Amino acid sequence: MTTTAPPAGTRSAPEHSPAAARGPRRRPGRIRRIGLPYLLLLPALLLELLVHLVPMVIGITMSFKELTQFYIRDWGTAPWSGIDNYRLSVDFHGAVGEALLHSFLVTVVFTLLSVGLCWLIGTTAALFMQDAFRGRGLLRAVFLVPYALPVYAAVITWAFMFQHDNGLVNHVLHDQLHLTGEPSFWLIGDNSFYALLTVSVWKGWPFAFLIVMAGLQNIPKELYEAAALDGAGMLQQVRRITLPSLRPVNQVLVLVLFLWTFNDFNTPYVLFGKSAPEAADLISIHIYQSSFVTWNFGTGSAMSVLLLLFLLVVTGGYLLVTSRGRKAADV
Repeated sequence: MTTTAPPAGTRSAPEHSPAAARGPRRRPGRIRRIGLPYLLLLPALLLELLVHLVPMVIGITMSFKELTQFYIRDWGTAPWSGIDNYRLSVDFHGAVGEALLHSFLVTVVFTLLSVGLCWLIGTTAALFMQDAFRGRGLLRAVFLVPYALPVYAAVITWAFMFQHDNGLVNHVLHDQLHLTGEPSFWLIGDNSFYALLTVSVWKGWPFAFLIVMAGLQNIPKELYEAAALDGAGMLQQVRRITLPSLRPVNQVLVLVLFLWTFNDFNTPYVLFGKSAPEAADLISIHIYQSSFVTWNFGTGSAMSVLLLLFLLVVTGGYLLVTSRGRKAADV
């Protein structure tokens, strides 16, 4: 057996030398590649800090001040009130707390009805749009029109339709169908709640339709074919296949719809103006009135913080319950 000697002038490193144990050095270019994504995200993070977090901190600070119209020019000089604004807001025996509680209950009922109807209509429409037929693409586009329209344009159009004397709603219900004894007032009184609910559902259900329709694309068609061979009808297929498969999608959809609807300000403000009727006094417009109509920004800020805490608690509880349900379903 012959051995080959190393070339002259070269030295081989020992097998167990420290240089061999350390391995190849990390090149600086690799470090730059790892840090590049964070560098690209930095402008967005700074903008998020500037647009959302900084005003949030300022609002929380304002909630502890006796900030009225006398300190608008220099709100930093407003005297500290401690938790008096919070105590006033949650004192349900006083005028301010009682009004806030009423607005909160109205908002809860409105949100539950709106989210439930949006989900029901959107899911039903998405299920019927699954089968191919002539004009399906055009009908899908028509369904998404309320969601694509600007909020102000859509709500102003509904405000004209709800007019008492020459509105389209009274014309159809009273003049054409004769369902009412006389034209109804839709933008004042108790009917304002139904008018607000109608507009909210009209512009919200296409979003549910879009999300559910996208979720249906991930369900294998073989499951429906096998169920049909076993004699399962349409309702059984929806109950046993569609709804369980859409559970992750529906969990996110319901949460997003709840947060959007509970915080909705544009719809009641455009529909009713600065002073919403008592039956449609959502908490978002109520906080606006407490801040910019009565010029009590300290109390309005405290109400906003309480609303933020409520939404955080509801969101955290909802995510906790849904995550436990998902784990139990996987087991």
